[in-house]
Amino acid sequence: MPVANGGGQPCVFFDRDGVVNRVPAPGRRYIESAAEFELLPGFLAALRVAAARGYAAVVVTNQKGVGKGVITVAALEEVHDRLRMLVRGAGLKLLDIFVCTATDDTHPQRKPNPGMLIEAARQHGLDLQRSWMVGDHPRDIEAGRRAGCRTVFVGPAAKDPGADRRVDDVEQLAPLLDQVLTAPPL
Repeated sequence: MPVANGGGQPCVFFDRDGVVNRVPAPGRRYIESAAEFELLPGFLAALRVAAARGYAAVVVTNQKGVGKGVITVAALEEVHDRLRMLVRGAGLKLLDIFVCTATDDTHPQRKPNPGMLIEAARQHGLDLQRSWMVGDHPRDIEAGRRAGCRTVFVGPAAKDPGADRRVDDVEQLAPLLDQVLTAPPL
């Protein structure tokens, strides 16, 4: 069950494509195999800051390509196995990865709906009010808001949907998190 202000661990929720990893090559909408998955160094730096401040880290990602039959569930699991391996190889850890494969934008788990964040909080006892959602699309920011989190938009100011904070790219995320994340009370 999500914990209201104070009892649970705070978390940094990260969108996947464009924040955790490079977006697919031009002309492609989806990463279809682990071989195509390229982790962004700025994500690892941000993950390091979150861990140092005592924040859990969870990836929340819409993966409509599965629902459309472009990528199989097995291939998606291989991509996420590669993500976990690269994170472990850097001496870091993800608490979990939540995926919504629904093609219907009204599905409660599909961002901009907050279902994945709420489910993560319920399963892991996370404090959503002290948590942050980081994303590169307005739907990520909206999901964070609806879940009660503060938000960081990764992208140009002209496209900022009104997040609490903004950085131009993922390489600037770690310094921002270093400023805004506070160590949780013991």
